[in-house]
Amino acid sequence: MLRCQAGDAEMERKIAGVGRPREFDTDAALEKAMRLFWTKSYEGTSVADLTETLGISRPSLYAAFGDKQSLFRAALERYAAGPAGYVAAAIGKPTAREVAEHLLRGAADLQASSRNPGGCLTVSGAIACGDQAEPVRQALNAHRTAGLALLRRRFEQAKAQHDLPKDSDPAALARFVAAVVYGMAVLASGGASRKELEQVIRTAMKAWPATAEDSADG
Repeated sequence: MLRCQAGDAEMERKIAGVGRPREFDTDAALEKAMRLFWTKSYEGTSVADLTETLGISRPSLYAAFGDKQSLFRAALERYAAGPAGYVAAAIGKPTAREVAEHLLRGAADLQASSRNPGGCLTVSGAIACGDQAEPVRQALNAHRTAGLALLRRRFEQAKAQHDLPKDSDPAALARFVAAVVYGMAVLASGGASRKELEQVIRTAMKAWPATAEDSADG
């Protein structure tokens, strides 16, 4: 009887081990997934692409991250906190002009770096998303909208502190900066160099509204 119970316990351990997800580094896997989505977009990345790149089975992928949409959202959060961390640094700059310039230069550094896929995950991630990927499109839109609102509030603060002219429009300035950032992402994904993006930045900053202090210095 005791022998049978011991045998049963051993058999249960073996059965429990069958199909158990192989242990792996979820942080490293998420980094790889982020870069894959960044390179191929959400729709262009298949589950087979993910399992091959991450080096894990489909059950392990689902057990660790849920479905493909959940994994993309996690990758987007990692992108915002990591590669796109320059945004938070830009918001903390002392003047509105420095905020805009740091944001543009940070974007250019990221987008044109040979270490990264070209462009921006929040732009390339949604390319040609079909109906089934509508939640992903909505998540990306929400991400961009939140970034735009953050920038608008920072420029509103600058205007209240007389760091922007009285007739300036913080919302319009935020959209202008965002448009340049996303436009550079498209250029970078098409092979534009860091030098070429720098030319875009210089042209954009020439259009930045001058404060009374700037005019006096000039």
